[in-house]
Amino acid sequence: MKINRNLQDKAIAAELSTRFKQYRIACPMTRAELAEKSMVSVGTIARFENGSDIGLLNLIKLLKALDLEEKLDLLIPDPQERPSRYIDNYTPKQRVRKRKKNDNDWKWGDEE
Repeated sequence: MKINRNLQDKAIAAELSTRFKQYRIACPMTRAELAEKSMVSVGTIARFENGSDIGLLNLIKLLKALDLEEKLDLLIPDPQERPSRYIDNYTPKQRVRKRKKNDNDWKWGDEE
């Protein structure tokens, strides 16, 4: 299944869990071996492979144990590598500001 914005959060989590389990089995590595290598409990690995939430740090440990940490860079690309950074007058944004609505009810008179 392709992960896209049309999927529900639970469906995405289930797909990630399924893919992770397939990678683990393809390694080939048992849950116990992965637990020893990643320092994450076997129960946590089983919960993750069944679609439960395990926390970000545990996910990072598991991905590193399967040599998938390079793929983490694809989740949130480095903003320093964006093409707009190479513009001469580029300055990185420090914060987001919402523009105030102009509550101007003034009309020319011919408008409805």
